[in-house]
Amino acid sequence: MLGKAVKYSAIGRVTLRNHFAYVIDFIVRSIFLIMIMYVFIQLWRVTYQGEGTALIEGYSYERLIWYILFAEALTTAFPSLSTRIEEEVKNGDVGYKLTRPLNYIGYHYVGYASEVGIRLLVNVGIGGLLGVAVFGWPSFGWGWAGFLLISFGAVTINFLLNMGLALCAFWVEETRGLEFVYHKMLFTIGGMLMPLELFPQQLQDVCRWLPFQTVLYFPAKTAVRWDDVHLLPMLLTQALWVVLLAAVVGLMYWRGVRKLNVNGG
Repeated sequence: MLGKAVKYSAIGRVTLRNHFAYVIDFIVRSIFLIMIMYVFIQLWRVTYQGEGTALIEGYSYERLIWYILFAEALTTAFPSLSTRIEEEVKNGDVGYKLTRPLNYIGYHYVGYASEVGIRLLVNVGIGGLLGVAVFGWPSFGWGWAGFLLISFGAVTINFLLNMGLALCAFWVEETRGLEFVYHKMLFTIGGMLMPLELFPQQLQDVCRWLPFQTVLYFPAKTAVRWDDVHLLPMLLTQALWVVLLAAVVGLMYWRGVRKLNVNGG
């Protein structure tokens, strides 16, 4: 057990060093995040002025922008997993990695989580500076700590959803189309563009039975509306989805490896 922990921690350190080397990539992502947030700031300013109200479904203009900022910081921190798995299957690297004394899914999870972690810190730092410059220092109470706690489950669920799509590469040629559709669902019913409270009630009821809300909506709402969130039900919902998705991914991986062994000899 200790030996495996050392191996996985080494993978995480290598991933962090690799991404620290690409400073230009961080700069480009930061500029992109600022551009997106500028559009949202202008869009929602006009919306609130048009509504003539200080609150929309319990969100002030300031808190709504902060909500989108946290959701956007998470979204832009997620790397493409389907591209990596698809290339490994196509060029045969997957066979080599399966022989390593490491779990294939665990290996990718550690690298994925490490990459998301450093990206998220940069995004929140840059986005936070923008938010403070526009609105001043926010008063979120324990929302910052809640965001970090909920984000751990969010990253895990997003990894499992993406890994499930990526493992389809064992059966189909291209998985990037599936990833594209998933991202669009995350943007809309996952709560990136706006909180779920702003959706029609029937759509809200549907969204609450899907895992997408746990990836962006849960962390962003926890950050900006700490006094209104129920942390324990959120954590239990995330834990339930982690268990269910892990079982599905494990089954897909097992069947994919069997198919690879049959086809590859």
